[in-house]
Amino acid sequence: MNEFATTIERWYNEHKRDLPWRETTDPYQIWISEIILQQTRVAQGYAYFLKFMERFPTVKSLAEAPEDEVMRLWQGLGYYSRARNLHEAARMIASREDGFPKTYEEVRALKGIGEYTAAAICSFAYGLPYAAVDGNVYRVLSRWLGIDTPIDTATGKKLFSKWANQLLDTQHPGLYNQAIMDFGALQCLPQSPDCSTCPLEVSCVARKEGCVDKLPVKSHRTKVLPRYFNYIYVRAGAFTFIHKRTDDDIWKNLYELPLVESDTPWTEEELYGSDKLQAWIVPRETPAFRCLQREIKHVLSHRVIYATFYEVILPEDTHSFSGFERIKINELEEYAVPRLLHRFFEQFIFQP
Repeated sequence: MNEFATTIERWYNEHKRDLPWRETTDPYQIWISEIILQQTRVAQGYAYFLKFMERFPTVKSLAEAPEDEVMRLWQGLGYYSRARNLHEAARMIASREDGFPKTYEEVRALKGIGEYTAAAICSFAYGLPYAAVDGNVYRVLSRWLGIDTPIDTATGKKLFSKWANQLLDTQHPGLYNQAIMDFGALQCLPQSPDCSTCPLEVSCVARKEGCVDKLPVKSHRTKVLPRYFNYIYVRAGAFTFIHKRTDDDIWKNLYELPLVESDTPWTEEELYGSDKLQAWIVPRETPAFRCLQREIKHVLSHRVIYATFYEVILPEDTHSFSGFERIKINELEEYAVPRLLHRFFEQFIFQP
C-alpha cells in the first residue's frame, strides 16, 4: 500500500469522528447520510440523519411516505431537490426484486446519485474499490500533489479522478475514503490549516512551495444574482393562505405565503398598488396593510433573496386570495416551508 494511504489511515484511526453511519454497512443508511451531508455540515446533518432513521427506518417506509412528509422532515437543510430525488430513488429501489443495488453502475443510475455518492456507498457498504472525490478530497490532493489545474473543469475532474483512484487503498477502500474525507474536514482545512501538525507536511508540495492558501484552484465563481420577494401574511380571523411552489425554481414543492416578486426593492405603496396584489383582493374588501420585516437577506448558492414581509388583515369570511389554500394559522407548522419563512413564522406567528 502506498505511503500516502498509510499515513492518512493512521491519522484517521487517531482522529476520526464517531458518527452513526460509520457503524454500519447498510447501504440504505449510508445513502441517507451521504445525501444529507451534501452541502450540509456534519454538525447540522447529524440530527437530521437520526430523525430520518427514526421515521423512515427502511427504503420501503421512505418510498411509501407522502412527498409532503419527506419535505417537511427535510425542512431547514436547503437544496430541496435532494429530498425530492431521495424520495424518487427510494421508490425506484422499492420496486426492485433484489432490494438496494449492489453494483456501482446500478447505484449510479439512481435518481440524484452522482459519481461521488455512488463511490461512497459502494466502498462503505460493499468494499468496492471506487475512490470518492468530494470537496475535501480535491483540497487534500491539490495541495499534497501541488496541482493547480482548476477543479471545476473537465480536465481538472479527470485529472483528480485519476490521482484519487491511483492513491486508493484498494484493499480497504471504505476506510481510505472515510480517512481522506475526514482529513480534509478536520486537518487540511480550507482556511488557515495547521500545517505544522500535519503528518503529510514533509511530502506536501503546497507546503514546500508556500502555496497552501492558493489551492485548490477554481476557474470561475458562480455569479450571485439578487431576487426581491414580497411575502403577504394574510390574517383572516383564525385563517391564513398558502400555496405550494411547483415551478422548476428554488424551493420546488415547498409551501409559502402569497408572493409578489419584483425586479427591485419595492415600497409599501408600490406593492399595494401592484396589479398582482390587487388581483388577489376583491374590490369590496379593504384590508389593513403593514410591513412587518424589510429586506431580510437569505443567501443561496447562486441567489441572494431579499425578502420583505407584509401583513394583510381581512375578515374571516373574506373572498380575497381565493386561488390560495386556506388553512388555520395554528396548522402552519404542519407544512414544509423554506427556512426563510420558518424564521419569520417563529418570530411573528409561533410565539408561545
